[in-house]
Amino acid sequence: MADESSIPMNIRDRIKIFKRAMARVGLKGSTWFINKLPYGMFCWITYFFLAIGFCFIIRQRKIAQESLQIAFGKDKDPREIKTIATQCFKNLGKGMMELIYFMGHPRMIREKVSFEGKHHLDEALKLGRGVIGVSAHFGNFPLMLLRLAQEGYKTNAIIRSTRDPKIEEYFQNLRTSLGLHTIYSHPRQQCVNTSLLVLRNNEFLFIPLDQNFGSAGGVFVNFFGQKAATATGPVIFAMRTKAPILPVFIVREGEDNHRIIFDPPLYLQAGVDDKETVLLNTERITQVIETYIRKYPQEWGWMHRRWKTRPADENNSVTLNI
Repeated sequence: MADESSIPMNIRDRIKIFKRAMARVGLKGSTWFINKLPYGMFCWITYFFLAIGFCFIIRQRKIAQESLQIAFGKDKDPREIKTIATQCFKNLGKGMMELIYFMGHPRMIREKVSFEGKHHLDEALKLGRGVIGVSAHFGNFPLMLLRLAQEGYKTNAIIRSTRDPKIEEYFQNLRTSLGLHTIYSHPRQQCVNTSLLVLRNNEFLFIPLDQNFGSAGGVFVNFFGQKAATATGPVIFAMRTKAPILPVFIVREGEDNHRIIFDPPLYLQAGVDDKETVLLNTERITQVIETYIRKYPQEWGWMHRRWKTRPADENNSVTLNI
C-alpha cells in the first residue's frame, strides 16, 4: 500500500475532504440514532460499543499505561495500573456517549448532575471580578460546563478547535444552543482579550490546566514528582483582573450520575517578582489537580503524554518511550 505522503497533493486533499465528509456523516447519523433511543436501550448499546472499541485502541492503552507507570510506578503494581487504565477508557467512552445523549435530552443533565460546594462559586461571583474555574480533562467535564450553563451561570470555556471547520461549526452551534460560550485558544491574542472581557463582565471562565504546554510560553512545575510543562493563563488572568481562582471537578457516581465539586477559592500568593508569582501559583493549581487525580485516577485522561516536553537543563532519569 502506498504511503499517503507520497500521493500528489491534490489527491491527498481529496482524500482528506472525503474522510472528513464521512466523519461528519457518521457523527450526525450516530447522533440522530442515539437520540432516538429509550434511555435503557441507549445504556445497553453504550456497553456494546465500549467492548468493541476497547479492542481497537491498542496504542492509546499503551500510552495510558506508560503515563500511569510514571505517576504511580512506585505505589501501584502492574495489575493495579492496568485496572486503572481500563476504567479510564471505560469512563471516557461512556462520557462521550452520555454527552451525545444528554445534549439531545437536556432535562437529563439536571437529573444526572448534582453540585457540592456551589456556595464557593456564588460567593466568588459576589466579588464582581469574574471567576477563573481551573480543572483538568477530568471526568465528563463538558457535561459539567453544560450543567453550569443550565443552572444560569454565564459559562465560558477555553478550548482548541477541531481540525474540521464544519464539524467545529456543528459543535459550536450545539454548545451555544445549550448556553455554553466557546473561547478558542487560537488566535492567542483574541483568546486573551475575550477571556479578560468575560471576567470583567463577572462571568465564569473555565480553563483546563493539565495538558503538556510545550517548551515556549509556559513554566515547568512538579506533577507526580516529574517536571511538567504547564500553561500560565489562569494565574496571568488573575493577576490582571484580581479574579479568584476556583478549582472545580466532576466525578462519576455509580453508573450514570455525576457530582460537580467546587473547592474554596485560591487567592494568589505573591512572589518576589511577577515571574516567581506565576511559577508559585501555577504550581499550587497543579498540586490541586494532582490531588484529585490521585483520589480519582480513573477519571483522568492518561492517554495524554503529559511529561513529553522536558526542561532543557534536566538530566531526566525517567524513560518516556516517546
